[in-house]
Amino acid sequence: MTHRARRSVLALSIVTALSLALPATLALAADAAYFPPAGEWARKDPAALGMDPVALAAAIAFAQSRETERPLDLSDQEAIFGTRLGSMPTKRAATNGVVIYKGYVVAEFGDTRFVDPTYSVAKSMLATVAGVAVREGRLQVDEPVAQRVTDGGYATPHNAVVTWKQHLQQESEWDGELWGKHSNFIGKAAFGKGEKKPRAIRTPGTFYEYNDTRVNRLALSLLRVFGQSVPDVFQQQVMDPIGASSTWKWVPYHNSYVELNGKQVASVSGGTRWGGGMWIDSWDMARFGYLWLRQGNWAGKQILPPAYVTAALTPSANGPDYGYLWWLNTKGKNLPGMPATTFAALGAGSNDIVVSPEHDLVIVWRWHAGNAAEFATRVVGAIRK
Repeated sequence: MTHRARRSVLALSIVTALSLALPATLALAADAAYFPPAGEWARKDPAALGMDPVALAAAIAFAQSRETERPLDLSDQEAIFGTRLGSMPTKRAATNGVVIYKGYVVAEFGDTRFVDPTYSVAKSMLATVAGVAVREGRLQVDEPVAQRVTDGGYATPHNAVVTWKQHLQQESEWDGELWGKHSNFIGKAAFGKGEKKPRAIRTPGTFYEYNDTRVNRLALSLLRVFGQSVPDVFQQQVMDPIGASSTWKWVPYHNSYVELNGKQVASVSGGTRWGGGMWIDSWDMARFGYLWLRQGNWAGKQILPPAYVTAALTPSANGPDYGYLWWLNTKGKNLPGMPATTFAALGAGSNDIVVSPEHDLVIVWRWHAGNAAEFATRVVGAIRK
């Protein structure tokens, strides 16, 4: 590791350690960074920012050559994931992406304005909505969800002890059915290649399982504590403040509606496993990743509490290097070759956001084959030491 890299790691460690005590300091640091206004994002010559243009061009060429094998019409959806509950687009974009370095656009490729399902990147977006709820005092992550949500979903003795944190870390073991899909993931018709063998349900907080039914239960519970649809909260509290476009949409299932104040309101999903989900372009994904790079701060506005961001990027007790619906790299396994501080929102397809605080870097790469780190390490290799 170079002297500069050691200094970067040390600086990040100091920021993390002080995040509980010095939120104002973090806000000032974020203020000093560039934040793109709505509708535009400043570009800079990679060489002017200390990057090797030839090496960066080679990294982009690599990314463009790694198109996913999934069909353009996504006709393999039900075979992979099971019977659909929501709509799907008739066509997806080809592989595309954006590279943001030191706050500026240094590269883009493909049709980055194409609005596509981003699959499980929506999980990290749900974690962001939960962070807003923490900021507003609507929940505390360590408390049982049942203390605030009384719609029957946590009425059994087993589910009554499930906490928000356990939902966010995919360790809730919430047991039940929601929108016609059971949390046990048994059966090829319902769950496609994602079906699982029967197993005993564990005590909440003792076992990790990547599970969309339980994440969808989290989404419904967030709707309950806000008394408002999750997409509305996400737009008003996150996407509008960060200058996102109006083209994204969080598409519900055809049957995922509940009554709220006498009206039918859609509860959304944490992915596109069964259709629907977050449909978004690469630029809005980049803004979302940039918000997390800046510790939940956008141009001086603290959208997420710094302590929540730190907790969200801390590995859970039982997960495979997993935080609050974010993939981490503290063990160097999820994103091989990238720093331990790197984290990512990963969606099937693949649709990914990789964030490297050590390099002041956000990378969006969509509809590709292989691990997201294959592209990210090449971009990092273009940064002159």
